[in-house]
Amino acid sequence: MNQKNNFKAGKWLAGRLIVPFCLALIVLLSAKLQAQEPLRLTPDQAVELAIKNNLSLESSRTSLATRRRASELSWNQFIPSITAAGILNRDNELQKITGMQAIDMAEVMLGIPAETIYGVYPYSFDAPQWRLIGNIQVSLNLNLAMFENMSRLRLDYETGLLSYEKAKAQLERDVRKAYHNMLLLQENITLMRGSFANVERQVQMAQANFNAGLAPELILLQARVARENMRPVIDQVENGLRLSMAQFAMFLGMDFDTQFELIPVTGGIDFIPLDVSQMITQAASRKPDIQELKQTILMLESARKMQVYSLTPNLNLSWNTNQIFIRDPWKDSWFNGNYWTDRGSFSITLGLRLHSLIPFSTDSQGIKNLDDQLTTANIGLAQMVRGTEIEVYNTVLSLERTRINAQAQTETVRLAEQAYRLTEEAYRAGLQDYFQVQSAEQSLRQARVQLLEQQFNYLNGLIDLEYSIGVPFGTLGGRNIQNTLSTGRN
Repeated sequence: MNQKNNFKAGKWLAGRLIVPFCLALIVLLSAKLQAQEPLRLTPDQAVELAIKNNLSLESSRTSLATRRRASELSWNQFIPSITAAGILNRDNELQKITGMQAIDMAEVMLGIPAETIYGVYPYSFDAPQWRLIGNIQVSLNLNLAMFENMSRLRLDYETGLLSYEKAKAQLERDVRKAYHNMLLLQENITLMRGSFANVERQVQMAQANFNAGLAPELILLQARVARENMRPVIDQVENGLRLSMAQFAMFLGMDFDTQFELIPVTGGIDFIPLDVSQMITQAASRKPDIQELKQTILMLESARKMQVYSLTPNLNLSWNTNQIFIRDPWKDSWFNGNYWTDRGSFSITLGLRLHSLIPFSTDSQGIKNLDDQLTTANIGLAQMVRGTEIEVYNTVLSLERTRINAQAQTETVRLAEQAYRLTEEAYRAGLQDYFQVQSAEQSLRQARVQLLEQQFNYLNGLIDLEYSIGVPFGTLGGRNIQNTLSTGRN
């Protein structure tokens, strides 16, 4: 009876537990499936995630916050230094205090005041071996270099702001180009899979012709070899796409194995007219690298001013109070004002470092070194401007060349598609051999891939040009650049 009751109890408990267990299992499986779903992103969304999560940019933000705080609180150098100290010391040996003291003898002896009878008596007593001292000191240094330092800290914050904006622009540029590169790989894989499907269809046709006695076994073997040769090529491109996605995930601050679903792109590419002179003029003044170097030159000029101002007279205001307890701190009351003496003072000091005025002193050489650094920086700026002019000129020429090639490649794709269609029809009719079909299919695939490369190269070239001239990405395209690609697929 007990065994039967125990069996029923166990069955009832299992029935009560199996429902929560199944629910938990369903939740875990759903979470796992959701975690495996690709993350759907547009280029703009990818840029937003990168700016929010990228570790390198986060480091730049932290550095910028430090510089901003230093600039906002640059006035704190005018806060005087204040120190307070309490000292309790003990002499190693007893100190005797001796001296002579004049007293009024009449008042002492007769008890009446008198001004004509004086006596001088020596005195001697042991000084307290313990001493209690309280000290407060306030000091303020003033110099022209302090005011220039406030300007230098403001310039340093502005330099950090430019560096942050530059890092953000570089990150956005890299994210958008990486997005395009992944799209190119995806389109290439799609074309290759389409080619593989064509080859598979050709294998089936060769098999049918071989079975019907219309084609030799060699044609069938050639078709199979061509099909198998395509497998490792497709695998290699797919591995390249996986690696690109891992690097893209790193830009966005995500796990390396995050899968992304890129937004399909449609429409034609916008080929825009570009004024080389205008592009060069904008780049010479707005390129982030040039702006950053110009700000560095301003920092060097401010540092030189600080070095010069440090040679001017220095004004020091100082006040201190030195309260000394003249009695025994262990026996006498600390709160008796008669037992304390103040030996503090107030001072105004105007000083000049004369040795710094010597032409060969360290300070004078420091000024000359800063002059040399300024000369070098200005030469570097001139070189960077010239280099940017050549860079922009080359980019514009490359864009124009890419535009011409893309337009020509569009016609090439159309002709290759027509040639492949006619060759395949002739192969079905037995008028062409398999090699001609394979050659036509390969020509078509190469033409499509080259068209994709030209289109993506144009988009990436626009991104590089926008970075060089310091305008928001997408400005030159006039609309969202992720919608300006023609994939070239059937």
